[in-house]
Amino acid sequence: MKITEGGVTAAKGFEAAGVEAGIKYQNRKDMALIYSQAPCVLAGTFTSNVVKAAPVLWDKDVVENAPFGQAVVVNAGIANACTGKEGYGYCERTAEKAAEALGLPKEAVLVASTGVIGMQLPIDRIEAGIEKLAGQKQDTLQAGTLAAEAIMTTDTHSKQAAAEVIIDGVKVTVGGMCKGSGMIHPNMCTMLAFVTTDAAISKELLTKAVKEDVTDTFNMVSVDGDTSTNDTLLVMANGMAGNSEINEEGPAYEAFREALHYVNESLAKMMAGDGEGATALIEAKVVGAATKEDARKLGKSVICSSLTKAAIYGHDANWGRILCALGYSGVRFEPEKLELYFESKAGKILIYKDGVGADYSEEEAGRILSEPEVRILVDMKMGEESATAWGCDLTYDYVKINADYRS
Repeated sequence: MKITEGGVTAAKGFEAAGVEAGIKYQNRKDMALIYSQAPCVLAGTFTSNVVKAAPVLWDKDVVENAPFGQAVVVNAGIANACTGKEGYGYCERTAEKAAEALGLPKEAVLVASTGVIGMQLPIDRIEAGIEKLAGQKQDTLQAGTLAAEAIMTTDTHSKQAAAEVIIDGVKVTVGGMCKGSGMIHPNMCTMLAFVTTDAAISKELLTKAVKEDVTDTFNMVSVDGDTSTNDTLLVMANGMAGNSEINEEGPAYEAFREALHYVNESLAKMMAGDGEGATALIEAKVVGAATKEDARKLGKSVICSSLTKAAIYGHDANWGRILCALGYSGVRFEPEKLELYFESKAGKILIYKDGVGADYSEEEAGRILSEPEVRILVDMKMGEESATAWGCDLTYDYVKINADYRS
């Protein structure tokens, strides 16, 4: 596998655009388009929240029932969630307008929204934005970057990743973009993520790869414990790389999965590190667990702990909070057996062993915890399974941002 530049336009045949439509924000891009020159096989995962935004309902229907997909229209600023029949009708009008502008059936258009819950979309601005997007779409890396910037809300930077693999002697590319900074505790994937690939792959195997990989990438992220109404991951495969269709598991399928995993994991980590108000990415790596599911639960429990997140912000080696989070994870284990380490570019230090705190330097631990990326390594000493979860520290700015989010 080769890591490469770009995002949703890195794969052959994909175009994108990002424009200012005035949905809610002023003087910034807030609408994006992803377009494929050829029909795409679709796969997707969506929020497990009982309260689902209108675009989630629209996209689930398209992914499950439409013969193909070919475009995605995304707006930032207003989530189109809790908007009733009118909100769902605006999804249809968005798809109809995009279909008209791009020469597609409306069933081939997916839609996504992010922002404030409960507000209706200004559909006239959405439709005008679609005309702009259709006129400006390009297949350049810069066009992909403009799209990634246009879907941001409280994100501080755009998020893109891409990778290449060789399948049947031809280059196959997977690229993606995502947004997410607050209301991030996916039980399926991130808030909004879009992955494109020029691989030829069956819908059955694309769906299998996506659903399995989400478990160890986007589902292992938490910023604040809140599962969004709009969580959506859409994956589009247009087959333009020219490889023989991947329709059975084997070397070609594994090569594709490797590239997909790299893109998904990279985007998930970017999102965790860009949590609202965050100053540090926290990685909780659990090794030596009895089962894979135990490892996932333990890691996720640590990065979801508000007290642990606050301690990392303060560069405080308060390991008792981590033991506490492990203890209420629902996993049975013997505290006296596990070992706990802190690790970063500044070094690695043993913090806890044999049921008590280790003899470590608080000053050294503070230096390690002062880096922008910090790893909490837990060895359960119970088996061979491992898992990694990602989150961020909890700062004063998180409260400031969310205290007046609607304004």
